[in-house]
Amino acid sequence: MAKNLQSTTTLHNGVHMPWFGLGVFKVEEGSELIEAVKSAIKQGYRSIDTAAIYGNEAGVGQAIAEALQENGLKREDLFITSKVWNADLGYTETLAAFETTMSKLGLEVLDLYLIHWPKAGKYKGAWKAMEELYAAGRIRAIGVSNFQIHHLQDLMQDAQVKPMVNQVEYHPRLTQEDLRAFCKQHGIQLEAWSPLMQGELLDNPVLAEIAAAKGKSIAQVILRWDLQNGVVTIPKSTKEHRIIENAAIFDFTLSTEEMEQINSLNENLRVGPDPDNFDF
Repeated sequence: MAKNLQSTTTLHNGVHMPWFGLGVFKVEEGSELIEAVKSAIKQGYRSIDTAAIYGNEAGVGQAIAEALQENGLKREDLFITSKVWNADLGYTETLAAFETTMSKLGLEVLDLYLIHWPKAGKYKGAWKAMEELYAAGRIRAIGVSNFQIHHLQDLMQDAQVKPMVNQVEYHPRLTQEDLRAFCKQHGIQLEAWSPLMQGELLDNPVLAEIAAAKGKSIAQVILRWDLQNGVVTIPKSTKEHRIIENAAIFDFTLSTEEMEQINSLNENLRVGPDPDNFDF
């Protein structure tokens, strides 16, 4: 179980991935982005999650370079994730997209590369490219995002390498129990995007009661719930006090009863697109 910000889960290929990280979705290039990433690393975060479509890989790369120097860290101390966008899915397209991502990030090796969405007819070609990049040592782990069970089954039919990670929308209103069980059965690490449901859960009375009992914020309770469910989580924030607060979840434990109370909030409710009905 995660004991601190540097605690890791071991992916099925032996790579260690931090349980907790910083997401940078909808954070534009510029000083706010750079300071957020640098602040997170200074505060002990070791995982940063970006994507080609976010349009901020260059800023993330600059922040990483500066943070390594300022904090006396080595590149291998950090775990950097990016994702290939729908328009770049396909064998040759994904190979090219990866080089663009690496150029922007200023990195030689990427820790985790994900297929952002399961675009039918395209993701298998992309996966073949990613398998080659993985075999060549350019990527330490490869995975997918927003894949439902049937997408995973379809991909794994032809895959040489099984996905190491599946990053999906996951929060108390969308617990995806069947998908979580399937991923666990197949050794695929589940990772949560939008763990706080983009702020929509921060006035929930059930969560508020648990938070009050623990002397914690609702956000901290949700993020702790992620970890106790064995789900990697990457909350987004650009404010240093929130970056610190989000990470202060290693000094308390939710009881079995509290975990069940939170699980029962599920309504299969999404704030993002439904992977089965997304206009790619």
